[in-house]
Amino acid sequence: MRYAVIGTGSRSAMYYEALVENEKIAAENELAALLDLNQTRMDYVNERLGLDLPTYQPHQFGEMIEKENIEGIVVTTKDSHHHEYIIQGLKNDLKVITEKPMTTNEEKNQAILDTMEETGNDLTVTFNYRYSPYRSKVKEMLQEGVIGEVTMVEFHWYLDTTHGADYYRRWHGEKRNSGSLWVHKATHHFDLVNWWLDSTPEEVFAFGDKRFYQPETFPYRMRCKDCDAKDECKFELDMSSSDKLTALYLDAEHEDGYFRDRCVFSPEINIWDTRALTVRYQNRALLSYSLNNYAPYEGYKVAFIGTKGRIEQDVVEASYISGHDGELERQTPDNNIRLEVFPLFEESYTLDVEVEAGGHGGGDKRLLEDVFLENPEADPLGRQAGGYDGAVSILTGIAARRSIEKDQPIKIKNLAEFPSILNK
Repeated sequence: MRYAVIGTGSRSAMYYEALVENEKIAAENELAALLDLNQTRMDYVNERLGLDLPTYQPHQFGEMIEKENIEGIVVTTKDSHHHEYIIQGLKNDLKVITEKPMTTNEEKNQAILDTMEETGNDLTVTFNYRYSPYRSKVKEMLQEGVIGEVTMVEFHWYLDTTHGADYYRRWHGEKRNSGSLWVHKATHHFDLVNWWLDSTPEEVFAFGDKRFYQPETFPYRMRCKDCDAKDECKFELDMSSSDKLTALYLDAEHEDGYFRDRCVFSPEINIWDTRALTVRYQNRALLSYSLNNYAPYEGYKVAFIGTKGRIEQDVVEASYISGHDGELERQTPDNNIRLEVFPLFEESYTLDVEVEAGGHGGGDKRLLEDVFLENPEADPLGRQAGGYDGAVSILTGIAARRSIEKDQPIKIKNLAEFPSILNK
């Protein structure tokens, strides 16, 4: 299978490294081309891999597919452009793999669903959190009915002041690019709940505000590189201290004007940093969820309430940071996980969980082999995600945005029409 990687920012590394350096994956697949609007970044990837892959600009997508005999694409562009390549890929009968989120708003989401109906083709959305062993263990327990029928989920996610702040330096800080973190980040979390419950969201009501990453917290400057207050600021990003950040962004600025060390307190940032919602699911389960971007540690707390008891999982973890090359000091310790079951009328008990090294709690390696290998092992947990999963995960976040804007609950059925191909 000959692949092209579309978008060569830092997130793409997981895929192009797997295609070239993972022996099992490389035996069945070939990285054949790169496409990006920034030539400097594509040159960096070629240098990093020791290759001389052909490079293309966005307007040359069709030419690249034909000339390089491309059979599959991996879409790792800015979120707001995912739909363009997904749709072109489906129409060209390519194998389409996309980073989450699948796209950023209801119109683009519908365009993808309509293309799936028109072509009869599906895609893969890479929800790597499904593959981490300790989250998979929760799925197993819920499938086995350990706490009976799940009626409520309490889910609270904390991003620390390294990881959480980084979204406000980058293009993610504008809704037009990322759909807000309700979509870009929380799509991970909403997909987990959809998968854990084996159900889909029906109605959403949300609140959101920007309370920390604002000029009132710290005097605003345009970027860290030229800031005269960096000695007092806890959020400085020195790109010159990282070879990766320098090569991918600092050296590439002259081409597209994008700078990676934007001030996190910029008044131009229009996404929330403090948010909470309630979701009602088709199976009548209720979700209470919050996402905070300025926590003193990284991780989450989730609890499932069922007709036969309760399951709790607390996770403190050091998460992947786009472009982070090891220089930034993290407050977060290594993975620390508690999984405990509270049966009704019986003593509680804890379970040992498997913790693997690697991105997303050990999920990245498992996901990559599942996605790229021709005959992966049968998966009773159903971890590989398609277009329907991609759609229902982002629709919760899109509904949350609309709920805040309109100050009212939003029904998912009013945001999307699902084609018959999905049989849902």
